[in-house]
Amino acid sequence: MRVFEPTVYILANRYRGTIYTGVTSDPLGRLHQHRSGTFEGFTARYDIKRLVWFERHDDIEAAIRREKTIKRWPREWKFTLIEQHNPDWRDLAVDFGFAPLGEG
Repeated sequence: MRVFEPTVYILANRYRGTIYTGVTSDPLGRLHQHRSGTFEGFTARYDIKRLVWFERHDDIEAAIRREKTIKRWPREWKFTLIEQHNPDWRDLAVDFGFAPLGEG
């Protein structure tokens, strides 16, 4: 059984590298898409697969508002947000059963 939770997330291709901010109601399914390369576009083009930050919300509208806010932030602010909770930019997807990625 799948649990659907509105979630804002940030992926990266490496420590302080290229990042992507997204929103979804199916975080594990979306993460699988990114990691398997079936989610085309920016993340596939820049090999962005490492989950470095996420935030759950009660409803999708709140998650969308938060995603839009974060997307407007300067890059350094996003780095600060990530590093407040994940200073080493560890791949948090491993905690959800995903295979570890190579170093990047």
